[in-house]
Amino acid sequence: MEERAAIEEYFDRLWPLLRSLNGEGVRRTHEILRELLPLETREIPSGTPVLDWTVPPEWVVREAYVVAPDGRRMLDVRENNVHLMGRSMPFCGRISLAELEKHLHSMPALPKAIPFVISYYAPNWGFSIAHEERERLPDGDYEVVIDTDLVEGSTTISEVVLPGELPDEVLLSTYTCHPSMANDNLSGPLIAAFLYRRLAALPRRRLTYRFAFVPETIGAIIYLSQRGDLLRERLRAGYVVTCAGDPGPFTYKRSRRGDCLADRAAELILRRRPGPPPRIRDFFPTGSDERQYCSPGFNLPVGSIMRSAYGDYAEYHTSLDNRDFVSFDALVESIDAYFEVCRALDTNVVYRNLFPFGEPQLGRRGLYSRLGAHGSEPVPIDVGALRWLLNLADGTNDLLAIAERSGYSPAALHEAAELAVEKGLLRSEGPQVA
Repeated sequence: MEERAAIEEYFDRLWPLLRSLNGEGVRRTHEILRELLPLETREIPSGTPVLDWTVPPEWVVREAYVVAPDGRRMLDVRENNVHLMGRSMPFCGRISLAELEKHLHSMPALPKAIPFVISYYAPNWGFSIAHEERERLPDGDYEVVIDTDLVEGSTTISEVVLPGELPDEVLLSTYTCHPSMANDNLSGPLIAAFLYRRLAALPRRRLTYRFAFVPETIGAIIYLSQRGDLLRERLRAGYVVTCAGDPGPFTYKRSRRGDCLADRAAELILRRRPGPPPRIRDFFPTGSDERQYCSPGFNLPVGSIMRSAYGDYAEYHTSLDNRDFVSFDALVESIDAYFEVCRALDTNVVYRNLFPFGEPQLGRRGLYSRLGAHGSEPVPIDVGALRWLLNLADGTNDLLAIAERSGYSPAALHEAAELAVEKGLLRSEGPQVA
């Protein structure tokens, strides 16, 4: 199936599932994603200590709704997952409108939107409602039914490692916890899954690629408690994949380090892509799971490639972040961008010119037209890219540095370098891993 159509099909299957930090909706999400990539899933029992946190109870939702004074059923979680406040505690009873209002959430600035509200770690219950509907609520008594439980269950996390020739790793981490959010949730797992498929199809990979699917915050903390030491040893670059499904310009949020390989590769590739220039942001300690990977004890080289970043669009964390808000063409473009970045990282080698004194004779090696600059005799390589390589390949510059200075793409420089090695002009000094 053509990639765009497949993304659309999987979006429609994943969209209705009621996701939270854990529970059956999350398990079903991972089961569906497992059709696209061979995820290894682990269930972490409630109560397990992880760094400074504890794995939370599992949230079970059977039904939740409100019956108005006129008998009309409303705010039904089965009609829209966002109606029920995330992790709501059980409650059943008849209450006045004044009492119900204390548990309602709406957005006067976006009167048609249902806000996504959560209370993950404090006991509470509530419903979200479009503000225009809230203003029309009649006085009287309302029947509230919230049939939920917090039980000693488990939290689901999944990963898959795509091996390369080297143990040095690139991390792609995304989260599977938001219910019925298109850009701020489903874009991430879909991009990660289809990126895996592209990378797996390559005939050769120098680097190893690690994909993690976790609930936001607590999932990354669980993952770091289990994989943190390994990542500190092996990770060379990483990205949190989120908010990359709308048609807005690309945004790149730098790692805490600010100038690591992840930052250099992402910024170089995004600036070269067609369309509006990317928005580059320095690291800040809020947002998504990059703040866990970049916490000072780990300080991993992890940034985030997004489109309209969290908080930058009015539809964020509302029912308006829906199928109409995202673009499936934009999702494919985001996969393209991530793939280009991964290829730039994968081919980022330091080369040394074996003929550094003067310019090597290219013509006798079949790398320069014997008819001069204006001759029509074909040569197998972009001579301009090759000349930049030969000049800057002094054993200190990697391909990213040469691309930044020359204006040539990492792909063009890699192609030229491969041929130059074959012709005995360059020697690989190994991948740049710092």
